[in-house]
Amino acid sequence: MELTEQAFTKAEANTAELREQGYATAARYDRKANRLIVSLHNGVELAVPVHLIQDLADTPSKQLSEVEVTPSGLGLHWPNLDADVYVPGLLSGVFGTKTWMASIMGARGGKVSSPAKAEAARVNGAKGGRPKKQA
Repeated sequence: MELTEQAFTKAEANTAELREQGYATAARYDRKANRLIVSLHNGVELAVPVHLIQDLADTPSKQLSEVEVTPSGLGLHWPNLDADVYVPGLLSGVFGTKTWMASIMGARGGKVSSPAKAEAARVNGAKGGRPKKQA
């Protein structure tokens, strides 16, 4: 694929527009809190629990400390993991693919306890437990 001058100029403009929304100047892994800390160009620091980030969720903490900021500041890269995180995605609350994020949120939602859930569990327990599924 040949890169034209017009395509290159358009790519530069897109990058500049994305950088206006925010870009990373530094990143580090906080082992004690198990969080990724991203310093942004405007002085804001973003702390994200690592278990929420798809490519990092099951990574041993020792491997998370070797994080690099890409030259544009729009990406974070872990060379020893061959993993990348898109900074504008982090700022938007996107920590992985839609499917992965839905599975994480669904697992959390199933653990939520409410008075209605507690009452339903008591009623089912009094009846001998949850009814068996019909085939």
